[in-house]
Amino acid sequence: MARMHSRDKGKSRSKKPTEKIKVKWIRYKPKEIELMVLKLAKQDHKPSEIGLILRDSYGIPSVKDVLGKSILAILKEHKLAGELPEDLLSLIKKSVSVKKHLEENHKDKTASRGLRLTQSKINRLVKYYKKTKVLPQDWKYDEGKFKLLAE
Repeated sequence: MARMHSRDKGKSRSKKPTEKIKVKWIRYKPKEIELMVLKLAKQDHKPSEIGLILRDSYGIPSVKDVLGKSILAILKEHKLAGELPEDLLSLIKKSVSVKKHLEENHKDKTASRGLRLTQSKINRLVKYYKKTKVLPQDWKYDEGKFKLLAE
């Protein structure tokens, strides 16, 4: 199947192993890993950044394989997760930055196309999150409201 906004069909990237094997070489106990996740979350790291830090600095390949729950589930248990999902928030920030660019460079047609594609992705994600009840049904994407949030 082709990519979302290009005709590219490549799937070459690293993949996780299909079998869930508990690795024996991890030095940390599950409780210590959970405390590290909470400490990194309090330092204003996003869940994806926390996973990268744990992988690269502490040698923990997958928090979910060790603890049985994801980083986001841990953050939700301790009420440290944001009100908006991380992927939606990053798309909104991208949209705001492209709009700011277009205010200064109004003839940039490539950027205006990128803005339309980004807004399409936002609308698609909002529709999905409403269907899965992550966002309330009356939630709306208001560009002016999120301009302050993104900056």
